Amino acid sequence: MTDFPQDARHATAALRALFDPTPLQRNDHLSARHGADIWLKREDLTPVRSYKLRGAFTAMRKVRDAQPAQGHFVCASAGNHAQGMAFACRHFGVKGTVFMPVTTPQQKIDKTRAFGGAAVEVVLTGDYFDQTLASAQAFCVEAGAHFLAPFDDEDVILGQASVAVEMLEQLGRAPDLVVLPVGGGGLAAGVTSYLRELAPGVEFRFVEPLGGASLTAALRAGEPVTLKRVNSFVDGAAVARIGARPFARLGWASPDQVLLAPEDRICGTMLEMLNVEGIVLEPAGALSVDVLPQLADEIAGRTVVCVTSGGNFDFERLPEVKERAQRFAGLKKYFILRMPQRPGALREFLASLGPDDDIARFEYLKKSARNFGSVLIGIETKQADSFARLTAQLDAAGFAYRDITDDEALAEFLI
Repeated sequence: MTDFPQDARHATAALRALFDPTPLQRNDHLSARHGADIWLKREDLTPVRSYKLRGAFTAMRKVRDAQPAQGHFVCASAGNHAQGMAFACRHFGVKGTVFMPVTTPQQKIDKTRAFGGAAVEVVLTGDYFDQTLASAQAFCVEAGAHFLAPFDDEDVILGQASVAVEMLEQLGRAPDLVVLPVGGGGLAAGVTSYLRELAPGVEFRFVEPLGGASLTAALRAGEPVTLKRVNSFVDGAAVARIGARPFARLGWASPDQVLLAPEDRICGTMLEMLNVEGIVLEPAGALSVDVLPQLADEIAGRTVVCVTSGGNFDFERLPEVKERAQRFAGLKKYFILRMPQRPGALREFLASLGPDDDIARFEYLKKSARNFGSVLIGIETKQADSFARLTAQLDAAGFAYRDITDDEALAEFLI
């Protein structure tokens, strides 16, 4: 029988050949806001800007120890796992083949190639990840390579446990609460397995994106289940089915310990951390910080560690992140307005706007009748309650309109 804490410490020591421990930083801004002692375990500061390097390196090292002749590793990933495996392949001097969907952003492809260098080949195949995964696994069999799973692997889980090893050493004591993001479950399984043995008094809260709550579904069913639909915005944690091995280590948890983070609210957290703290987080990396307001009553006066799991954020997505954050905060709305086709009608509409209201979009869609035209209009404001005044003004002026901000179908096609 293996000694998991001892194995995790050995895995952590081996990682020092690649990088120093990631910082555990007390965050004064968050601590003051919540009246707590809040620390961030900065996994966004590994060489590949995510914790995934830990698991990929550990699993590869153990395969190499057991099978020295194995010199070819394969994975299917469009994100952090691909970059972690590429970095590990270059370190060990082995060949890597990374399968990515053809829709993968060029930035991620380029970063994977940069980390792997000449050791890694990127194969673009499949429009959807399931197709990419099937191609990677079929290639593995043909090539006699080793498939490196992103989370459903005991050695990957062991590597992710190194986050907890460093955390205890750096803090010098056990925290009261650890907040962990969950996607496939490898990080949460590794960290909790280590701390539950060495610091059994530590409490845990898990965070999933609202559109990818695979741990919640599994805990309610008593086994991993496949979600029918996943919102892919939080790409580092949007997993349709939690791994069987991680769930075997997380099945003790209660659904009450899992918090769900709306995707648009996460955008606001990302912007706050960037603008206030200068910390760049990807959507999955912001999950643990995003739920702190929900935990306000139970964290006051306590020591809390939030794991910021990754910072691979493409700044081309910044306008989308800002847009979603504004919509969640009620500072931006979209309307379809039925505009009379007569002189002065536009002037009457503009008179309804307040001093802090700004037209961000104005687009005629079509004439719905001879004397009326449909207009898509986006409005930004500084105070969310400004929209109540605006709609009252529109009602009083006799304008017909429809708020489509939260209409998913219409927003997808028009916004």
